[in-house]
Amino acid sequence: MTAYILHLAIMAGIYIILTISLNLIIGYAGQVSLGHAAFYGIGAYVSTLAALNWGLPFPVALVLAILLAGACGLALGLPTLRLKEDYLAIVTLGFGVIVDLILLNLDITGGPDGIGGIPAPVFFGVSFRAKPLYLILVGLMVLFTLVLTLRLVHSYHGRALRAIRDHEVTAQVMGVNTPAYKIAVFTLAAGLAGLAGSLYAHYISFINPETFGLHTSILVLSMVILGGMGSIVGSLLGAVTLTVVPELFRRFHDYQDLAYGALLVALLIWRPQGLLGGGKMSLKFITRRE
Repeated sequence: MTAYILHLAIMAGIYIILTISLNLIIGYAGQVSLGHAAFYGIGAYVSTLAALNWGLPFPVALVLAILLAGACGLALGLPTLRLKEDYLAIVTLGFGVIVDLILLNLDITGGPDGIGGIPAPVFFGVSFRAKPLYLILVGLMVLFTLVLTLRLVHSYHGRALRAIRDHEVTAQVMGVNTPAYKIAVFTLAAGLAGLAGSLYAHYISFINPETFGLHTSILVLSMVILGGMGSIVGSLLGAVTLTVVPELFRRFHDYQDLAYGALLVALLIWRPQGLLGGGKMSLKFITRRE
């Protein structure tokens, strides 16, 4: 039972990082991303290949996962973040599908069979395979993510992001470089998703493309909306809740996507700001504001 609780805590920590990163895009910058799991998968595969094929130590593999996932976010953001609402949602969804197909068809990624035997992180000769040690590692990464994002959202740059979210044209008239801010936050969010992917790969020690598909993107989006868009504490609540609750209903695993979809619809109708979100913010492509 203790090992099971530790496993849930580790997975909750990884999902907290993912949820916070997506909340930066949706809750603070007011953009829509339906393919966030793609960056999660890029981080996982980059870290895995760096460790297995190139023999790089975990800290280096982790940094590479963050940098390359962030670079993919930048490459996607540059041509697409000028798009509005529905169109951006479709593009990010398509990006997720493309990444999934690439992972399924490349020999280096193991195709649909995935990659196993991923080594545990090692620091100063100490392996972090044991769950209590890995929980400490994940906890430190969650703390890093929290400090980084809280400093961002409570700074001038955070106010600029909220201005873009609330009324982009007005923010631009007031001198905010809206394209630069949207691209920067999208890149940062992709990098943090890559961090979560690296932690996941080295914890589970096996990855395949199925883990990083649309199901995961919907799950993380559900976590953001449940906890509250524009709320970092809400991201923690949403991630922990939707990590623990599905474990109580494992026998209904085949219906989880249906449950997440119903949860999204219900929240967007009756409480679009989420449990801890403020104001009347909701996903722009579903609930439009005049």
